[in-house]
Amino acid sequence: MLGNIFPSVFPLTDSVGVMTAIALTIFISFVLQRYKFFKTAGIVFTVVLVSIVVSNLGFVSTWADPYDTVFTFTVPLSISLMLLEVDIRKIIKLSKLPLLAMAIACFSITLVSFVLGLFFAPKIFEGWKLAGMFVGTYTGGSANLTAIGVALDATADTIAAANAADYVGCMPALIILFALPPILKKSKWFNKVWPYSVPEAELAAGSDHKIAGEINWSIVDISKLLAVGFTIMIISKFLGGFFPEGFANAAEILIITTLSLCAAQFRQVREIKGSMDLGTFFALWFLAVIGFMVNVPEFFASALMTAVFVLLILIVTTLVHALICRLFKIPYQHVLVSIMAAIWDGPSGALLAISADWKSLASIGVILGTLGHALGNYLGVMVSYAIKAVLNL
Repeated sequence: MLGNIFPSVFPLTDSVGVMTAIALTIFISFVLQRYKFFKTAGIVFTVVLVSIVVSNLGFVSTWADPYDTVFTFTVPLSISLMLLEVDIRKIIKLSKLPLLAMAIACFSITLVSFVLGLFFAPKIFEGWKLAGMFVGTYTGGSANLTAIGVALDATADTIAAANAADYVGCMPALIILFALPPILKKSKWFNKVWPYSVPEAELAAGSDHKIAGEINWSIVDISKLLAVGFTIMIISKFLGGFFPEGFANAAEILIITTLSLCAAQFRQVREIKGSMDLGTFFALWFLAVIGFMVNVPEFFASALMTAVFVLLILIVTTLVHALICRLFKIPYQHVLVSIMAAIWDGPSGALLAISADWKSLASIGVILGTLGHALGNYLGVMVSYAIKAVLNL
């Protein structure tokens, strides 16, 4: 569009122009977070949406050589950095009931995605990859979806469609989950069917918990994080080279996940400030490029079936999860927090607990989200390759 008016300027394809477009896209997306719709949707969705608009207006090309550079560095680095906060010992010390609820959530999404994937994979382009990506996002969040997409060499359109479908399903789920605690508490029918609940005194025992706040971190912290992240990347790339070509990318992502979790068990690494923020920032660069590569007419032509796929996964998984948790007599508060932590992330799980006045469950929500984030890559890659093997794709 703009190329017809300013053919000597747009679309941007050179390195400086593309990097400028990415930086401005991310900046605009953060500015938009002050508005309720975009704040509710989240920064990931906003970046993808803004970048699609920027591309389809003709500011940038749907393909440019600098995109390769962004793909090479941002995803593996973001995975590593975001996992450097995981304290496995803290997870192990957690009460068994919330851990069991999260384990059931991971089992349910893995089982349902595999079964539904057998049906949808032949009907959707790269459907077997989508199944694994949805496992990742519904155990640990959007970062896992992106990581698995890259590990499986999914196309930009597939990753963008997966993100869009994810939000189509997640936004109603988010509203319902936040509305449920007071409804379930007052429902005589529900309390008769599900009589297992955390005692009120125990729920109120926790302290007030801040989901987000200012943190102070310096250029020294950034240099430490980049040194650790790039070191893990180069080791993973070397080890990934020993695997067959068709599995090398997936192996590299799984090795990065494993080495990052190992590094995080050292207090000196885990306490470096800003790892989640810096990891998220690099992930947004990748997602901005994904948005640039999306052609809107082609995207919507293929996204409908993907949206149906993800909605069925969410509905069936929730039913299976709830049924198994009921059989194990898990308090419904743990179930709801685990669902929120799995579908969104740890802070969202904590936010649900706080909004419901379940103070003692706020920190548990964060830990459950961290656990799901750590497991997501393994489970997602496993499901995708299992579907591919069964269907002989």
